[in-house]
Amino acid sequence: MPATLEVESTLTDRYQTTVPETVRRALRLGKRDKLHYVIRSNGEVVLTRAAAALDDDPVLGQFLAFLSRDLADHPERLQAIDAEFVQRIQSLVGPVDVDFDGTLSPDDE
Repeated sequence: MPATLEVESTLTDRYQTTVPETVRRALRLGKRDKLHYVIRSNGEVVLTRAAAALDDDPVLGQFLAFLSRDLADHPERLQAIDAEFVQRIQSLVGPVDVDFDGTLSPDDE
């Protein structure tokens, strides 16, 4: 059974809203990030994080856009991973520290 999370927010008199924390975490949003909306013919609206700066990897960007579309079009394919699977992954990679905000040096390539 696919995992689904639903959240709500309220529009102010000026048509503004606060993006709920769960949505911010799911989209990895930070202050001043931009949002992208896709409005489908059936009235459904898909909210995603807007594409990042032009200096980002275009291939990775296209792949992530594909994943985003696929997840939006087929949410029934999402499956929660269980603790046993997480332990298996951890046993394969060992204790590896990763700095996701760090820059890559030529030696890291």
